[in-house]
Amino acid sequence: MGKFKKKTKAETNIPTSALPDIIFMLLFFFMVTTVLREQEILVEQKIPQATQLQKLQKKTLISYLYLGKPKNTALYGQEPRIQANDVLINTTDIIQWVNQEKDNLSEAERDQITISLKADKEVKMGPVSDIQFELREADARKLMYASVGKIQD
Repeated sequence: MGKFKKKTKAETNIPTSALPDIIFMLLFFFMVTTVLREQEILVEQKIPQATQLQKLQKKTLISYLYLGKPKNTALYGQEPRIQANDVLINTTDIIQWVNQEKDNLSEAERDQITISLKADKEVKMGPVSDIQFELREADARKLMYASVGKIQD
């Protein structure tokens, strides 16, 4: 019988010289394809014009509510809906939403929260009054109505 030679271990070197190039290509790809957005507006927004406007000082204290007819009327119907952040909510959910928004602020700033209501100009006053009532119940007393630039005389 012949003797079997014991094989020496084969070297398992993986070439790593191309790894930095691959990493930078992936990084570049994700930087180019990533879209930065704050919120996707799910309701129609034709903001009314104003005669007197005031610029805001501290935008971190502002939380936004959008009011308008849903863009997807097949799914959400024709009635005006309220959007808070990226979801449509009911009037009864406003107090819970305000409390969540206050939790995002420091304790000293919680009573300074300002709600910006961006209502479509076609919306009747009824839903706006309902929102105002719920905001009072949630102790969010600073309410501002968003508008576009001044009307030209």
